[in-house]
Amino acid sequence: MHTFDLTMDRLTKVEGSASLELRVKNNKVEHVHFKITEFKRFFTQALQGKPIIALPQLLSRICGTCSNAHLLCSIEASEHALGIEPTDQTKLLRVLTMYGLNIRDHALHLYLFAMPDIVGKDAFLDFDENDEFEHQMLHDGFEIKAAGNFLATLIAGRSVHAIYPAIGGFNHFPDEAGIAEAVKKLESARPAVLRLVEVFKNNPFHFDRKTNFTALVPTNGLYGFIDGCIMTGSGECLPESHYDAFLERIVLPYSQASAYTHEGEAYMVGALARMNLAKERLHPKTKDACAAVLDLFPSTDIFRSNLAQAIEILHSLDHAIDILKHTRISAEPIIKKAPRDAVGVGVVEAPRGTLYHKYWLRKDGIVEKGEIVVPTGQNQINIEEDIHKLVNDLLPDASKDEIGYEIEKLIRAYDPCMSCAAHFLRVKWLSS
Repeated sequence: MHTFDLTMDRLTKVEGSASLELRVKNNKVEHVHFKITEFKRFFTQALQGKPIIALPQLLSRICGTCSNAHLLCSIEASEHALGIEPTDQTKLLRVLTMYGLNIRDHALHLYLFAMPDIVGKDAFLDFDENDEFEHQMLHDGFEIKAAGNFLATLIAGRSVHAIYPAIGGFNHFPDEAGIAEAVKKLESARPAVLRLVEVFKNNPFHFDRKTNFTALVPTNGLYGFIDGCIMTGSGECLPESHYDAFLERIVLPYSQASAYTHEGEAYMVGALARMNLAKERLHPKTKDACAAVLDLFPSTDIFRSNLAQAIEILHSLDHAIDILKHTRISAEPIIKKAPRDAVGVGVVEAPRGTLYHKYWLRKDGIVEKGEIVVPTGQNQINIEEDIHKLVNDLLPDASKDEIGYEIEKLIRAYDPCMSCAAHFLRVKWLSS
């Protein structure tokens, strides 16, 4: 008979602080409260009364790791409110910006946060340079991250809080020397990505629970992170502007964050959802290289999310090389339009799942109000339900330390937007 609390006391980036409280009584889980705080810095209040042209840079500051996803989502919402249709070149540059983000961000999660569990180390930097596998992973991780950072910096100006993308276009364009160097770095990193896919193909951790999956799925036939319709496992495909008809906001009394359901049920967003719903749209080179691995999807194993991220790195790399080699990029003016009374919605796939921005614009160019829905909030209830089943499956045989560690690994597999590091849970066991 146990009662115990699990607390995450350093939850930074988008959500701020959070904690997990799990209570077990008579070897049964009594309740799971995964508490997160969204918008602790009150960005939805801060955007009110601001000129719309200021929003993308302001709202990219919501997150220090996937800021470029917020930036592009904000630009998309702003353009929809203003009635701006970006050029084909601008769309490609935004695709490349997202690829740089995903290469860098997925590598951060997979190497620094997830892989130490596989090799039984506390941290990535504890890997042994004298061990052939660990030595290879250390150098692979930094090479892939460097390639993603270079691509994002070349195209968007910075790998975080990019300065080149703007409402209506880009204010700077890559030169031929930079493009050639980016191709060289991406091609050089490809063998490392293939090794990464193999590592997570053989991930020893597994946890299955039937759930629902949702993602923004491109309608142009190619796997991507910016345009498409909001698709569910049941085959629904809603226009981006109708996202609020899909989401059901749930108030959790123990959490400052809003949670979400669809038709009364929890759902999951992120790389696993994207791979389950759109794997056939991956770049042809990626599909060829991962043919056997792709047979593992669709999957309800949360740890396959790590494998899905590795495959997404390969797709981002392959498609980025394709674009850079076969596209002539030249300077073009930013498209501008006068403000109007309108509502604009932006939807993108951030590394951790579907991200929504919605703005109410006045004709004087001032934003009256806005709404932002981040991936971790959408995954909140699903995480709780996963933990509930996980702990019930482990009881009564698992020790207290084993239960705490398994919950850590499960939460890490979601790649929630927080400073999780290797040990982000402190377990306090209370007498029953």
